Amino acid sequence: MDETGVLALVDELSDILEDSKPAFGNKDKRTVEIAPLLDILDEIRNAFPEEFSHARQIVRERLSLLEDAEIEANRILEDARNQALIVASEQEIVRIAQQQAENVLADARDMERETRAGADDYADWVFSQIEIMLDQASENVRRSRDRLNNRSVR
Repeated sequence: MDETGVLALVDELSDILEDSKPAFGNKDKRTVEIAPLLDILDEIRNAFPEEFSHARQIVRERLSLLEDAEIEANRILEDARNQALIVASEQEIVRIAQQQAENVLADARDMERETRAGADDYADWVFSQIEIMLDQASENVRRSRDRLNNRSVR
């Protein structure tokens, strides 16, 4: 029996009560034949277990859907948290790598300046040694020429 059937039975009960005669001396009380009322109540009782069973099934299904949705929502939140941690971790790794790269670059620049300064100092020293050797060679050449010229003058 559907909802309209149960409502029709309730309407029938209401009609019986409204059509009944008032009790003698008290208009709030009525005299009714009990058998038809009990039959209608039995029909309503018989209809309700089916409706209650159907309603309980719907409630169970909705609760199951809500539980599944909550589990899925929690899973999505956990995944989002994990992704956020991964991204934060990757960003930290990138930040650390950038810092290390900057440190390596600064060290390389310092080493370049030191190497250039050392190379300039070494080049200056080599040139001074060559200059000394050239001066000595020039002195040797001049002395040799002087000796050569002194022999020829005699």
